[in-house]
Amino acid sequence: MAHLIAGEVAHSLRLWWSVAMSPRTRSFAFCTKFGLQIPIVMGPMAGSSPPALAAEVANAGGMGGCGALLMDGPRIANWAALFRQCSDGAFQINTWIPDPKPTLHSADLDRIAALLAAQGVQMGAVAQSSLPDFNAQCDAIIAARPTAASSIMGLYPPGVVTRMQAAGIKWFAAVTSVSEARAAYEAGADALVVSGVEAGGHRGAFDSSLAERQGGTLFALIPIIADAVPLPIIAAGGIADGRGVAAALTLGASAVQIGTALLRTPEAGTPALWADALARTMPEDTVMTRAYSGRLARAVRNAWTDTIDDAALPYPAQRQAVAPLRDRALTTGDTSIMQMWAGQAASLARTEPASHVVGRLWVEADALLA
Repeated sequence: MAHLIAGEVAHSLRLWWSVAMSPRTRSFAFCTKFGLQIPIVMGPMAGSSPPALAAEVANAGGMGGCGALLMDGPRIANWAALFRQCSDGAFQINTWIPDPKPTLHSADLDRIAALLAAQGVQMGAVAQSSLPDFNAQCDAIIAARPTAASSIMGLYPPGVVTRMQAAGIKWFAAVTSVSEARAAYEAGADALVVSGVEAGGHRGAFDSSLAERQGGTLFALIPIIADAVPLPIIAAGGIADGRGVAAALTLGASAVQIGTALLRTPEAGTPALWADALARTMPEDTVMTRAYSGRLARAVRNAWTDTIDDAALPYPAQRQAVAPLRDRALTTGDTSIMQMWAGQAASLARTEPASHVVGRLWVEADALLA
């Protein structure tokens, strides 16, 4: 009984503290802890996080980001070196926690091959080991000593967490549910990237089979997780202007993470057809799909996402299989098959320098919070 009462008291104190702290006070505390001037974190988008973009965000007072999913150790080291040539600001490096090796059946492979053949491309080679070595990635991230290392699709192993802590690297854990948030807290995370279903790109569910079920919206997740877990929340998903920033902070977040809002900036280097499509993309024009990677992700709906539906192979086999399709789309400019990640607020993204984007978002948000 005493344990239960103590737990209720602790919960009440956390709730009181989260309410008592104003959004601006909470965001200022986050900035102080992680060396920022404004509480805006760049989404570490794999394939869309060049050092120049991250440096622009960091130089504007936010935190830059590197999506290292497809990078081996030397490429991670090179990215960090290029970033530091342009900025002495804060940055995070993100990698995915590996999924179990998928079980592949010949009938499933044949089905995908036939769908790709109908598009005039041959299925890419599907190999069991196609991604960089995860342990080598962790070694490189620790050696690079970013402000934070971030995880998605799971949690860093205890040994990696201990080494990060010894190196003074903070851990941002991406979560999509209350249970994942609690697990990240127990594992030693320093902050939670709470990702709502509105977010562009991949859903970070620890268990791929639960991704569809764990479809909480960002603004439902923030206050519930804030009450349940005593860690700073970085809100991610559907935030592309100051109104979204202010709303997330008001609900209990300490900072926000933006990705799609940066894809139309010149520093992002997003293919023109993809960047132009974002300006026309309404929330209902996006879809949650496994069509390009086998992991659930939000993209601009097109003929390929409609075709693949539930027929995708598990990750990373699907990603390997459709590689020739992605290449063809970029070569021909065929948006009916092009991989175009997009959050539900895509149409709010602007073609302006990244430093202007993050600066404008904070000026707008701060005015609302005042």
